[in-house]
Amino acid sequence: MRLALRNGSMAQAKPIIENFGTTKIAMRWGRRAGVARSIGADFIHAAAIMRLLLIAVGRLRAGPAHELFAEYNGRLRPPLELIEVEERRPLPGAELMRREGELLLEQLRRRASKSGTRPVLVALDERGESLDTLGLARRYAAWREHGDEIAFLIGGADGLAPEVKAAAQMTLSLGPMTWPHLLVRGLLAEQLYRAQQILLGHPYHRA
Repeated sequence: MRLALRNGSMAQAKPIIENFGTTKIAMRWGRRAGVARSIGADFIHAAAIMRLLLIAVGRLRAGPAHELFAEYNGRLRPPLELIEVEERRPLPGAELMRREGELLLEQLRRRASKSGTRPVLVALDERGESLDTLGLARRYAAWREHGDEIAFLIGGADGLAPEVKAAAQMTLSLGPMTWPHLLVRGLLAEQLYRAQQILLGHPYHRA
C-alpha cells in the first residue's frame, strides 16, 4: 500500500485515502520539501495503528475552549482519546497538585494494566522543551515509531506534580507564556493536527 502511494496509484491507495476522510492529502505529500517528502506515505500507514491519549486535570464544560478542542481533535487521525480527572476537595495548592498528580498516574496504571504496554509519556509544562512547528512534526513521527500509544499529560491550574514530570519521557512546552490549563487541550490538538498535515504534505501549514 505504501508503494502504491509512491507510484501514484489512486485506485490502490483508495482505502487509505478514505480512512483519512479526504482525497487531497494522500497524493500531495511528495510535492513538499523536507520532512514530508521522506516520511509522508509511511505516516499514513502508521496512523492506522497509532493511538493518542490525553489525560487532563479538570472538566471541560461547553464553551469556546471545548469547541476549539473538538474542532481540531475531530480532524486528527487518530483523534486524541480524552480522559479527565478531577479532585473536588478544596485542598491547599501544593497538596492539590500532588493529588492531581496521583490521579493522572493512576489513570496511566489502569491503562497499562489493560493494554499490557506502557505508552510514551509527554508532559505539558511551560518550562519543558520548546520545539518549532517542524521540530514537533519530526518528533511526532519519531514517537509513533517507538510505540503504538502516546499519552499527553496536562495538569491543573498549579501545573504538574514533580512525580508526573519525572515519569514522562519528555516535557513539552507550548511556549513561555502561561496558558489557562483548559485551553491547552485545544492548542495541543491544533499543533498535533498541524504536525500531521506537515507529514502528509498538506498545505495547511504555510510557513
